[in-house]
Amino acid sequence: MAQEFPESRYPFLRYFIGDVRDADRVRRAMEGTDTVIHAAALKQVPAAEYNPFECIKTNVIGAQNIIEACLDAGVTRVVALSTDKAAAPVNLYGATKLCSDKLFIAANNIRGARDIRFSVVRYGNVMGSRGSVIPFFLGRRDHGSLPITDAAMTRFNISLEGGVSLVMWALNNAEGGEILVPKIPSYRVTDVARAIAPSAEQQIIGIRPGEKIHEEMITASDSPNTIDIGDYYAILPSGDPDAIDRYCSARGATRVTEGFSYDSGTNEHFLTVEEIRMLIRQHIDPAF
Repeated sequence: MAQEFPESRYPFLRYFIGDVRDADRVRRAMEGTDTVIHAAALKQVPAAEYNPFECIKTNVIGAQNIIEACLDAGVTRVVALSTDKAAAPVNLYGATKLCSDKLFIAANNIRGARDIRFSVVRYGNVMGSRGSVIPFFLGRRDHGSLPITDAAMTRFNISLEGGVSLVMWALNNAEGGEILVPKIPSYRVTDVARAIAPSAEQQIIGIRPGEKIHEEMITASDSPNTIDIGDYYAILPSGDPDAIDRYCSARGATRVTEGFSYDSGTNEHFLTVEEIRMLIRQHIDPAF
């Protein structure tokens, strides 16, 4: 990054070697900062299952280090990146991210007189992100077969640009305490395989430890505190019954129906095989 965006051309950038596990280093990095986007995480599900406390040290203790440093450094806006796996988690990675979400939302309770707002954005698989299914299939498309964990498996899909837009919206509009969820399409993993290697055999290998068939971003238990704000849903903190009405009035938002959930398997919008190919060309490989 320092080679692509050198400080000589971008004097507002500083590059630090460090780790969110190192509270002193995080605090030093925060000096003179007013906005923080927290994206550091260990996110590989099998690796987290095998190395659970290493995942906890980064995703939970690291999150608290970020919060403490933001409170001490005079930061005003904080957005933490979450994941669909944090809703009703069945694996350690999802559990650590749910814990992180709770820490960032609760941090608004201890801001005192500080002008600081903590919020969270939660979205599904980012197209082309490291370790995700599309780059994996692209790398194997000439092998003659693609491993499919389960024929029914679905996932949410968002582009990198879509994720960035959500973060920027949160920085500019969040009041603090929200978990913001974008309205995005789903895909069937078998359709991704067909889009990338239509002649390849789909070899069913069984789900991995800690893996779900479908992902959720909003559970039915969240529905009493969830509102629809147009392009996004917002899960608001519980405990203040009037807060939702105030938020809806200020934003022109509406409450979701009781029992509402947002699940990749029951999503209203599924990508077709051709749409998946188009998105791969648009966001990953123009020559695909």
